[in-house]
Amino acid sequence: MARRSVFAKSGQGSDEINISPLIDMVFILLIFFIVTTVFVEETGVDVNKPQAASAVDLDKNSILIAITDTAKVVYGGREIGTSGVRSIVRRLTQKEDMPVIIQADKVVQTELLVRVIDEAKLGGAKNVSLSTDGF
Repeated sequence: MARRSVFAKSGQGSDEINISPLIDMVFILLIFFIVTTVFVEETGVDVNKPQAASAVDLDKNSILIAITDTAKVVYGGREIGTSGVRSIVRRLTQKEDMPVIIQADKVVQTELLVRVIDEAKLGGAKNVSLSTDGF
C-alpha cells in the first residue's frame, strides 16, 4: 500500500502543459518559411494570360493531340499531320463539346504549334489547351 500512496501523491502535481517549446518551434518554422519563399518575378508587361485546363473540371473526355520532336502530329498512336487535325476535331466534337489538349515537345517550332491550334479551332474546338510539365 505504501507504493500506491507514493504514486498517487506524485500524480497530483500541476496539470498545466508547458507550451514554451511549441511557441519556439512555431517561430522557427515561420522564419524558415519566410526565408525559403520564392518570390514571383514579374515581366513588367501586362499579358493576357490563358486559362489553364486544370482550373476547369474536365468531366468530359479530351482530345489529345501530340506533336513530336520530329514535327509529327499524332492522334491515337497514328500520324495525322496538321491537315488531319481539323477533320478529327470536327468529327469528335459533333456530338459533345470536348476540349483539345495539345502535348508538344519542347523543341517544336512555334509555327507548327500555332498551325495545330488554328486547325483545332477551325475544326470547332472551343477550348484548346497546352499540356506542359509542372514545376
